[in-house]
Amino acid sequence: MKYFSNKLSIIILVAFFFTACSNLSNDVENKLNKLKNKTESLDSAINKELDKVSILDSIINDESKKVRKLDSLINKNSSRIDSAFK
Repeated sequence: MKYFSNKLSIIILVAFFFTACSNLSNDVENKLNKLKNKTESLDSAINKELDKVSILDSIINDESKKVRKLDSLINKNSSRIDSAFK
């Protein structure tokens, strides 16, 4: 009889262990899914900000070209003015 009660206790403990592990596994899976969603959201936000930086970089490059053009025109005209007064 004692052998049977020990065996029954072990079976109950094993069943409890598997049930607890199953719940723990579900909790871990839920937390991993939440983390994955947050990571995807953060990735999306970073990509949007990188797009903004790329647009800003393009604008800066365009304006830099305009400044170089104006600088070239100013240098050209100042050379003409200098040569006219010499």
